[in-house]
Amino acid sequence: MTKLKIGALSDERPVKLSIELPASVHRDLLAYAKAVASESGQPISDPGKLIAPMLARFMATDRGFAKLRRAVHSPEASKG
Repeated sequence: MTKLKIGALSDERPVKLSIELPASVHRDLLAYAKAVASESGQPISDPGKLIAPMLARFMATDRGFAKLRRAVHSPEASKG
């Protein structure tokens, strides 16, 4: 079976956001939730809960974003 980038969902205190998704993205999200449920053996009652780990994974693997964050949080950046 293919290894998915999103695994088990962590249980953290959430911040509520309201978003609109294109219908095609929503269909893909539902399909992804089914794949995660199949792989983990646990049903996904709310596919929307996959959005946060997907965004986190995306940002964690975006090299340009990581470089920007390092530059912003570096000691030299805070001197100015």
